[in-house]
Amino acid sequence: MTAKLSAEEKAIIEYVEGNEANSIDDVENEKNRYKQIAITQMSKKKAISIRLLESDIERIKAKSLSQGLPYQTLISSLIHQYANGKIKLEA
Repeated sequence: MTAKLSAEEKAIIEYVEGNEANSIDDVENEKNRYKQIAITQMSKKKAISIRLLESDIERIKAKSLSQGLPYQTLISSLIHQYANGKIKLEA
């Protein structure tokens, strides 16, 4: 049984078999470098502006105080958990 290759897969095979590809001298160093790039990209933070009800902010501040966290850290944690499917909103 022969697998059908996509145009992209064929191009990769031609690249490697056509002696165009070059080996990397220090593979472990390159792997670590790309790993660090990925970690940096995934941990980048961006400031946003959001309008919230004052009463919600006061309640969040009170809850964060009881948790021993800054309220912005608590808000960030809640958003992170929601974005990663760890908490869900009630319909």
